Amino acid sequence: MTEKNKTVIKKITSSKIPAYKNPKLAVSARVSDLLSRMTIGEKVAQLMGLWKGGIEEFDHEFLKDPEKKKEIFGKGANSIHPAFLGVKDTVGIRNKIQKYFVEETRLGIPVLFVDEGQHGMMRREATVFPQAIGLACSWDPGLFEKVYSVIAKEIRTRGAHHVLSPVIDVCRDPRWGRVEETYGEDPYLNSVLSCAAVKGLQGSSNGKVVPGHVAATLKHFAGHGQPEGGQNTAPANYSLRVLHDYHLPPFRMCIKNVKPVSLMPSYNEVDGIPSHANKWLLHDLLRKEWGFKGMIVSDYYGVEQLANKHFVAEDNKDAARRAFNSGVQYEFPQANAYRYLPELLKEGKIKKADLDKAVSQVLELKLKLGLFENPYVDLKTAIEVTRDPASEKLALKAAHESIVLLKNDNLLPLSKSKYKKIAVIGPCAKYVSFGGYAGEPYHKVSLYDGIKKKVGTKTEVLYAEGCKITTNATLPFFNWKLDEIKFPVKEENMKLIKQAVSVAEKAELVILAIGENEHLCREAWAKTHIGDDMTLDLISQQDDLVKAIVDLGKPVVVYLMNGRPLSVNYIAKNVPAIIEGWYMGQETGTAAADIIFGDVNPSGKLTITVPKSAGQLPMYYNFKPSARMNEYISQDNLPLYHFGFGLSYSKFRFDNLSLEKAKIKKNGSAKVKVDVTNTGKLAGDEIVQLYIRDKVSSVTRPVKELKGFKRVSLKPKETKTVTLEIKPEQLAFHNIDMKYVVEPGEFEIMVGNSSRDEDIIRTTLVVY
Repeated sequence: MTEKNKTVIKKITSSKIPAYKNPKLAVSARVSDLLSRMTIGEKVAQLMGLWKGGIEEFDHEFLKDPEKKKEIFGKGANSIHPAFLGVKDTVGIRNKIQKYFVEETRLGIPVLFVDEGQHGMMRREATVFPQAIGLACSWDPGLFEKVYSVIAKEIRTRGAHHVLSPVIDVCRDPRWGRVEETYGEDPYLNSVLSCAAVKGLQGSSNGKVVPGHVAATLKHFAGHGQPEGGQNTAPANYSLRVLHDYHLPPFRMCIKNVKPVSLMPSYNEVDGIPSHANKWLLHDLLRKEWGFKGMIVSDYYGVEQLANKHFVAEDNKDAARRAFNSGVQYEFPQANAYRYLPELLKEGKIKKADLDKAVSQVLELKLKLGLFENPYVDLKTAIEVTRDPASEKLALKAAHESIVLLKNDNLLPLSKSKYKKIAVIGPCAKYVSFGGYAGEPYHKVSLYDGIKKKVGTKTEVLYAEGCKITTNATLPFFNWKLDEIKFPVKEENMKLIKQAVSVAEKAELVILAIGENEHLCREAWAKTHIGDDMTLDLISQQDDLVKAIVDLGKPVVVYLMNGRPLSVNYIAKNVPAIIEGWYMGQETGTAAADIIFGDVNPSGKLTITVPKSAGQLPMYYNFKPSARMNEYISQDNLPLYHFGFGLSYSKFRFDNLSLEKAKIKKNGSAKVKVDVTNTGKLAGDEIVQLYIRDKVSSVTRPVKELKGFKRVSLKPKETKTVTLEIKPEQLAFHNIDMKYVVEPGEFEIMVGNSSRDEDIIRTTLVVY
């Protein structure tokens, strides 16, 4: 405990203190006492965030101005929102801000600090893990829990308490710029990984935020991952059945199993009703049917968008009325609309009981977090936690498990001694892309640096940029936030391609690093800040670069860095080895080199389908029986790479698929067993995937649905029997009457190492 905290406690214990400051009393009693002392203005202040635009926090100069502090902080606040500062400034400024709230405001209510943490704390000097879409390709809930626990620890030691993560949207349109933030296209996989993420962030599965952890926020509720045209915040006008069976399951499972502290509505509308004004969604479904007891926080400016974007409210005051009465309790990042709540209360347009309930919930969180007794953080601890070598090792392990080998015509793994000259070429060779909502780590390893270190001095590593993707810098966060995207002139890129060919001619093998950067796949939040795309093809003459290198006739390894699936059809046909690297975080180069040279056997599996073109969309593995009945005139209807697909340097065989019971009752369960054998010469991990199909049902059901999976490690020639369980909730769906039931009948049970038909074996389960 810091000296500042000791001083605070000493002041409290040495005088007659109000009940809410007495740590010996129950939290409920303290909340009641504090609530009774608050004015309407002080209550409303607890429902609003404060921020200074995202790049800067309320800095040292601001904190020297007592009038400014009183004006902005005087009545208290729910929270202070993110800024991109290093550890020293973050801790120093936050302690000063907290000191003002604790010692200078009338009631001394501490403030929450909010951060982002989708794949690491979004600040300088933080551990950066693989971007979410990549991390999900590990199919490893245990790894997820560890990763998000580290993220929580780094965030908490810097003084933040509430994290606006995880993003658990089911992404069913890869044109969407936020696909990189998701765990992919499958409701069940997203559900399991989301639960692990929340458990890691909060440190428990019972809703408590344990010491060293933070309050998690599920987002975005609902339908955000399949926007019209693939454009961010566009309508998601899907039927209730589609919402219930595809977009809502991760939220439902998380709320049931791990009890997140908060939830955030989505920007989009469903059936003409924006989520921030959807009482059915936030009250009837979330509160009454699902029993969610947590906090409902707005997405940034989501409340005022009811007036200026969706036009379902006359102005910000009317937007506040609609949002608050629909169930949105807190306005983030600042109260442009909720500042009108006192007027709305006076006019009888909102209920005092709802206001007091929302205030009570945030006060309860602050008390349970121990902020009244321990409001400050220690700089030394924050530095030690962020620079923990164990976190770097975990980031490397996460990258190892997440990289997906898409193609290998006996080229990989490479021998460290076979090649005397290797060319590492491409716009992604020396630049480490992290993707959106990323921090900036203490160190990072590019693909070029990773390869060079791996082969040592006996092999010469040549380099050429090959071409530019964009011409303006894309350093994390700062330039990720910049609106403008500057594309290179074709003639300039063709010169770079010519130079790359000259370099490649000198090499015996080429590693070609291509894909995207943070400009091309990101959250599109304005017409001047776009991030969605109508194509899944490579941008900026990268295809020309690939063809020029392939034409040399040398062995080529393509390493992809990208935030969305890319339709790399030419590469798939003409390049012998392809690695899907997504954005692998700070250890990108080390992990990639370990995979390429065989020190680590690849085990990642795709969590999203890779189409051959955007013209095939929508394309996901769990399509309906009447879909894909016919081919297109100009193209077939098969994906380039299937959901769940990923190669290894080993071969795995699946045998002896069996059911513990061939018949079960509707409320029963059945264990599925399968023998998995590593027939290769290398130890490796395989991901066993369980799919089901309801053969006949009251409404149409998908051709297959993932309902179980397990990562298993096998030595060469080793066989293990893997057991998975089918429970009623894995067989249930919303029937013709929109009731969530298990219908009797036959279910096809499929087990394999991808969703591709040729990769699975089948049996039948009868339910009666």
